[in-house]
Amino acid sequence: MSPYRVLVTGSRTWRSPNDRKTLRDALDAVHTAFPDLVVVHGACSRGADFLAQRWAEDRNRAGANITVEQHPADWDRYRKAAGFRRNAEMVATRPDLVLAFIRNGSPGATHCAALAEKAGIPVRRWSA
Repeated sequence: MSPYRVLVTGSRTWRSPNDRKTLRDALDAVHTAFPDLVVVHGACSRGADFLAQRWAEDRNRAGANITVEQHPADWDRYRKAAGFRRNAEMVATRPDLVLAFIRNGSPGATHCAALAEKAGIPVRRWSA
């Protein structure tokens, strides 16, 4: 059986203690249901992507075997469109689920969630 793939998208400002707990709890629930897990994210250095990376690293140190698949945006090549292109690439990997952590209508995370919904991928949203 293939590993369960969860795409995490979210605002770069998703970082308060409550935000961190919300994201950890969401990923813990997915991991409990699907121990063979791949976490896909956009490799941003702060916010939801960073927290998803840290969550996977923490769980792996505790004995889990979570795979992380990073999709950094190519800002030099695509400039302002880079994040949107990266979102489309992540959705094209056909994750089983998208977890979207959106603060203040974050255009990038909102775009990624909308692309996933259009592709028929289930999306769970949190907003702050």
